[in-house]
Amino acid sequence: MSEPFQSEKHQAAAWFRALRDRIVGAFEAAEDGHTSGPGADLPPGRFEVSETRRAGEAGEDAGGGLMSVMRGGRLFEKVGVNVSAVHGQLKPRAQAAMAARGVPGIAEDPRFWASGISLVAHMRNPHVPAVHMNTRFFWTPGAWWFGGGSDLNPCIEYEADTADFHAVLRGACDAHDPGHYPRFKAWADEYFFVPHRGRARGVGGIFYDDLNSGDWAADFAFTRDVGAAFLPAFLPLVERRRGMGWGEAEKHRQLVHRGLYAEYNLVYDRGTKFGLETGHDANAVLMSLPPLAKWV
Repeated sequence: MSEPFQSEKHQAAAWFRALRDRIVGAFEAAEDGHTSGPGADLPPGRFEVSETRRAGEAGEDAGGGLMSVMRGGRLFEKVGVNVSAVHGQLKPRAQAAMAARGVPGIAEDPRFWASGISLVAHMRNPHVPAVHMNTRFFWTPGAWWFGGGSDLNPCIEYEADTADFHAVLRGACDAHDPGHYPRFKAWADEYFFVPHRGRARGVGGIFYDDLNSGDWAADFAFTRDVGAAFLPAFLPLVERRRGMGWGEAEKHRQLVHRGLYAEYNLVYDRGTKFGLETGHDANAVLMSLPPLAKWV
């Protein structure tokens, strides 16, 4: 008898990989197209791609993925786009955390399967906002769910950029349920808040987790649309700001803001904690960290 949800797992993993390919291609095309303005004298950036593996409890293969990182590009100072499909048994801390969240049956059976895409872009130009996006599918013997979202992290905020980014995300949400955007925006505002600094890490976006309406196909369709909305939400902002000049003051402001981003990801981010506690490749898990940052 085959394990349940095999077809659904395959569909989810294939979609995340296809979305990864689309984004990587679009970002490299943006590098090629940046032929004037700050950074245009540099060689166009290209992604370095490497396989990642997760070691199982007894050293057996437990899945893996692709880590794609571009460093030192014309537009992207560092950007990573990772995909993975991993499986095995949760370690006690991760198992206890999911049990505390009320995942059915996880306290008795720690088996899991997970696949997703994770993206973080740190831009060369301080006027171009940093950005994060991820979507994922998680399965256990007792439950399944989707999660993800996208949020904008400018060091210099422009109200038009914030409004346009949110408008695209609202459109993706409204196509499925008019209640999604206000709910998931509020969730992002809460989730991406940095308590020890008393402020948000950026200008928000949407965030959702534990999405299981009982209709797998509908929830998968929504998750696909969240991922597909990323490039239309972000690339116009890159085009709008990429030609703007900057000086030491703007770069300093950017590096300090990156320090805030690093603090959040290392202290609070659920995905970072899960990746490290389940034994996934540490370089892939920490791909989100900026190449340079400052603290004052």
